[in-house]
Amino acid sequence: MRLLAGVDAPDSGSVVTDKSISWPVGQAGGFQTSMTGRDNVKFVCRVYGKTGSEMSRVIKYVEDFAEIGDWFYEPIRAYSSGMRARIAFGLSMAFDFDYYLIDEVMSAGDAQFRLKCVEVFKEKLQHANILLTTHNMSEVERLCDLVLLVKKDESGKTSQITAYEDVAEGIAAYKS
Repeated sequence: MRLLAGVDAPDSGSVVTDKSISWPVGQAGGFQTSMTGRDNVKFVCRVYGKTGSEMSRVIKYVEDFAEIGDWFYEPIRAYSSGMRARIAFGLSMAFDFDYYLIDEVMSAGDAQFRLKCVEVFKEKLQHANILLTTHNMSEVERLCDLVLLVKKDESGKTSQITAYEDVAEGIAAYKS
């Protein structure tokens, strides 16, 4: 996931695509904590070339999605981890990508927030794809149409990746 997101560089080879790939969805690690939630959203907008009405649309979307009220205008260092997750997830969903990288994000937050996340994913899946890493097989069953099972050897290095076009078969292989 980190290679696909461009966070890490490969030791050899390269990742080549003509598709747009998100940063890891819901990751709040890149926030500047002395800035407000709103200012962090504006910063990301600038990085991705969103200005004027597009920037205003993204800011409004994230503020509405996060549902943290006036905290949106406070420095992120004052946020709870749940508030950071809400801003991070909303920010990820405010941009349109061909592929969204999702790493266990739906395990965060309360039940209502998780349901909201699932609904947004369903909407995004109408026009995009997700690459999901999870141990939650109900998420795989609900959101995926292909399973890549990664098996590691004793040293912890990847030894084999097996593709399953039949999601139920992939889930059964994971459980075994």
